[in-house]
Amino acid sequence: MNACMADLIVKAAVKEALDDMNVASDFYDALDEEVDELLADAARRAEANDRKTVQPRDL
Repeated sequence: MNACMADLIVKAAVKEALDDMNVASDFYDALDEEVDELLADAARRAEANDRKTVQPRDL
């Protein structure tokens, strides 16, 4: 999508979801990149199907 985009994930929510695990600081950046790619792929699938609405099936 866009490299200048704001963070897509909420660090506190990730930390809470991982419960008692320690989280390396660079994990958040890597996760954010994965989410960005996932969203870009979903948007491409929706667009390829002539839709402007991204749906769960686009994941």
